[in-house]
Amino acid sequence: MEKTYKKIAESQVVISELMLPSHSNFNGKIHGGYLLSLLDQIAFACASKHSRAYCVTASVDTVDFLKPIEIGELVTLKASVNYVGNSSMVIGIRVEAENILTGEVKHCNSSYFTMVAKDKDGKSLPVPGLILEGDHDIRRFVKSIKRNKMKAKRKTEFHETDFSSNEYIHILEDYNVKIEL
Repeated sequence: MEKTYKKIAESQVVISELMLPSHSNFNGKIHGGYLLSLLDQIAFACASKHSRAYCVTASVDTVDFLKPIEIGELVTLKASVNYVGNSSMVIGIRVEAENILTGEVKHCNSSYFTMVAKDKDGKSLPVPGLILEGDHDIRRFVKSIKRNKMKAKRKTEFHETDFSSNEYIHILEDYNVKIEL
């Protein structure tokens, strides 16, 4: 079977939604959990569009809340496939909020979701490769490779280290803790 490739633009998804009072937290800003739900939805849509399969969220890496979103702002989420493996895809999402009265747009969030294509029995499916069309596409793909390697290194380190209190207690001296043994 010949491997298929798709251009990034073929799978991109953009959604916009007006932020309502029902989406806010007790401080009058849009609740982070609501935004996470929107991020997961657009990641699913983008990954499914690329793979033409049902996709599940495998992990969420880097959800940076940069600026608060206000009630009444128009939020736009832009999702692209940044990286593909055998059955997995890293979906990069940019969130912008626009004050509809002034037209001011602010970058509020950047996120990376790893999605996996599945068949009807829940087994992983191969996904099309990516056609990289310029430096921007190459940079995003390479950054995803680097993030994946850092994640694997972190996972190995945490699995192999026992973090016993005797060995690491000196690290705690610079932190806001009180130790009562």
